[in-house]
Amino acid sequence: MKIRFTIRNITFCAIVVIGLILFCYWQNNHIVITGAKYSNPRIPKEFAGYVIAHISDLHNKEFGKKQEKLLNKLKRTSPDIIVITGDLVDRRKYDLNKAMRFVKGAVKIAPVYYVSGNHEAWSNQYETIRSRLEEAGVQVLDDSAAELLIGGSSIRLLGLSDPDFLTSRYRDGTDTSRVEECLRQWSGEEGFQILLSHRPELFDRYAEYPVDLVFSGHAHGGQFRLPFVRRGLIAPDQGLFPKYTSGSYTKNGTTMFVSRGLGNSILPIRIFNRPEIVVVSLEHNAS
Repeated sequence: MKIRFTIRNITFCAIVVIGLILFCYWQNNHIVITGAKYSNPRIPKEFAGYVIAHISDLHNKEFGKKQEKLLNKLKRTSPDIIVITGDLVDRRKYDLNKAMRFVKGAVKIAPVYYVSGNHEAWSNQYETIRSRLEEAGVQVLDDSAAELLIGGSSIRLLGLSDPDFLTSRYRDGTDTSRVEECLRQWSGEEGFQILLSHRPELFDRYAEYPVDLVFSGHAHGGQFRLPFVRRGLIAPDQGLFPKYTSGSYTKNGTTMFVSRGLGNSILPIRIFNRPEIVVVSLEHNAS
């Protein structure tokens, strides 16, 4: 009787352990595509139906041989452009080649625009990273702007470098002087404007300027998401129960989409927080 009871317990525990391992593997490796439509009368009519695929926080993670699983998912979204909001690499396990395997595939799908994250800033390899990205055909938008053109209409695409280029560690806080300088510089421009920035926690600052749409990452979806309240547990530079981790947020006419990202950094496991590609379709709203 005791032997049977012990074997039964061991079997049950083994099933639970195997189930948890499979669940964690699925949570960390099965990519979800999150689609959204964004309407604004300031969007030129020619850009109605324009599709933007948003990638963030790869952190050197690999999804299949030569990133084929990630690239196949991305191709399925049929994007007009792909925007990357930082942390392609991880400074603790730096391997640029893993990131470049994704990048070289992505540029074959659609034009790619990139801004840096804190891991690029602290990697001490940024000039190499930037050079490799530009050689692959990526347009790096750190503290610069580009124009998207269809017919006679245009959209301005703005990019911020990560504030951690001005600091050396988390305890130094966030130096937003360059962020604010760029936003002031761009504030005199007319027309629909899209901002790429790694940092969602600076949303209140973005919303003080005439920026219509923001794409951001960095928060990793809160790492562990609470399943019933759909809220993240912890995020860099936001702490416990962070405000900006996933989905869209609107303030003063500015809407920000935050990607949960693809990879991990300090904490190696995601729970109720699968890797994500965000896909936003623009709509012209005449009202």
